[in-house]
Amino acid sequence: MKNVDKYTRGYFMPPATSLKWTQKEYIAEAPIWCSVDLRDGNQALIVPMNLEEKLEYFQMLVEIGFKEIEVGFPAASETEFAFLRTLIEQNLIPDDVTIQVLTQSREHIIRKTFQSLAGAKKAVVHLYNSTSVAQREQVFRKSKEEIIEIALTGAKLLKQCAEETEGNFQFEYSPESFTGTEIEFALEICNRVLDVWQPTAANPVIINLPATVQMSMPHVYASQIEFMSENLSYRDGVILSVHPHNDRGTGVADAELGMLAGAQRVEGTLFGNGERTGNVDVVTLALNMYSHGVDPKLNFDNIPGIIAVYERLTKMKVGERQPYGGELVFTAFSGSHQDAIAKGMQWREERAGGNWSVPYLPIDPKDIGREYEGDIIRINSQSGKGGIGYILQLKYGLDLPAKMREHFGYFVKNVSDQQQKELLPEEIHDIFMKQYVNIKTPIELVKSRFTEEEEQDFRTIVTIRADGATKEITGSGNGRLDAINNALQTHLDIEYSDLVYKEHALEIGSKSQAASYIGITASNGTVYWGCGIDADIMTSSVKALFSAVNQMLGKQ
Repeated sequence: MKNVDKYTRGYFMPPATSLKWTQKEYIAEAPIWCSVDLRDGNQALIVPMNLEEKLEYFQMLVEIGFKEIEVGFPAASETEFAFLRTLIEQNLIPDDVTIQVLTQSREHIIRKTFQSLAGAKKAVVHLYNSTSVAQREQVFRKSKEEIIEIALTGAKLLKQCAEETEGNFQFEYSPESFTGTEIEFALEICNRVLDVWQPTAANPVIINLPATVQMSMPHVYASQIEFMSENLSYRDGVILSVHPHNDRGTGVADAELGMLAGAQRVEGTLFGNGERTGNVDVVTLALNMYSHGVDPKLNFDNIPGIIAVYERLTKMKVGERQPYGGELVFTAFSGSHQDAIAKGMQWREERAGGNWSVPYLPIDPKDIGREYEGDIIRINSQSGKGGIGYILQLKYGLDLPAKMREHFGYFVKNVSDQQQKELLPEEIHDIFMKQYVNIKTPIELVKSRFTEEEEQDFRTIVTIRADGATKEITGSGNGRLDAINNALQTHLDIEYSDLVYKEHALEIGSKSQAASYIGITASNGTVYWGCGIDADIMTSSVKALFSAVNQMLGKQ
């Protein structure tokens, strides 16, 4: 591409290699989660939420289980200020939930922020100022010492205002644009702020290290976090937090590796909503832990319901391939994938559960409110016999013989290919019923009756209708179905062999009915299939035989 030479790597590695995090296999416990949907996420919306919408969204976050929620930048607008006052004055904040507000290190903003917080049971006041080389040189045009002074002035004012304001307050500091800041300078400014606040294990503060703009690969960010974690002053009194954005598309990786490197807290949003390419997606982070058997301490057992509220209030859309939440993330169209999933589900059912290990499904979709039907296997021209058969069995209770599944699978794929569209389960069922079930032409079964003779030899009289005429044919065999089969071949002058037979009760829809499947091989080697459905198992078998024979006669 053109102009590549004008880009440089604007991040800074720690002076000493920090790679202890690479020795950890997985994240063993959930971090402290802080939702920033109502601040960072809300300010990124084309139309920010109004007061009523923010209240509804806040309630959803509480129900999900967030114990820390950044509710806004109260000095920024009257809506933000009014929202915070409504939460406090109407006692809408549960006792176990801490609200958080954001403020720049500017005196009038800090003072208005504390005005908005008066009477808060517990609140985090999040102070920030930008520290990166680009911000210092281009935006503020200040030296390092002048940038430090901005932070210290704000930190001191937070202490003063907290003492003067009714409420219970915890402090947080972010060297905003941390990823573009020299690592030694980031450490220095954070430690200078900590010297002002003098945190203890009993009264900790939060140091938040945001990937305000992603500038490096995730392992670099992790090394930066580990360096800060190991060198911060008052470490026992510091809760180390990360706030990744997603400019390089690795927000989740930044957060996960950051936690391995020592971060105890994560700020993020549902589905990654936020400025530019968004914030880190808390849903993905939490369910990644869940897939490793770690309780994320957040409740996402109804993802479809959460998505519905999220999309209605934010006017944003959850992408079809968004991890865990997207419409298609558990869906297999590929025939080989469908077959593996269907067999994996059957294997699991045969063993009555146990550890989840179904191919292609990292978690059980039902655990987050998704349905097997319509969510896991969907049918188009790329689908296979396993998936198509699975749909019929799951939704309609039709358990086709393996070879019939293959036959029907090719038929359905051709229909999808010709129509250039996905086929819904009801369309697949309709195709099956029309193509295979209770076929009455060119020969219709009117009725049959049997007489049992010696040594289990059965004799049958079958009434059939063909070409508008009704007649009776007779046959005998070692069973009822064999007797009818012999009658058809003898009196209709047709020839076939190798009957494949299967029957079962229909457990879905109507328990009183039975399904039978029969495959016959014509003299030219072609196999024809039929299905019979009836309240009587014997009648369903006979209908299946007639359906298969009619398929054969219809193709001759």
